[in-house]
Amino acid sequence: MRLDKYLKVSRLIKRRTVANEACDAGRVTVNDKVAKASLDVKVGDVIQIAFGNKNVKVKVTNVKEVVRKEEAAEMFEYI
Repeated sequence: MRLDKYLKVSRLIKRRTVANEACDAGRVTVNDKVAKASLDVKVGDVIQIAFGNKNVKVKVTNVKEVVRKEEAAEMFEYI
């Protein structure tokens, strides 16, 4: 699954266009490398997102195309 779509489906970022812009700006890293929105996300990847002065670091535990709101938190774990 594409990185921008994963960020939206997992609800780490609210909209896919915002996720795409964050990737283009270099604020998203996967496994300590700056990632493009088209990067393929796999289970076990570590994603770090810079939200202004706050950083969020998560590990991918599940990749699904469609997820209900209640199950979205099961797609990752905070580090």
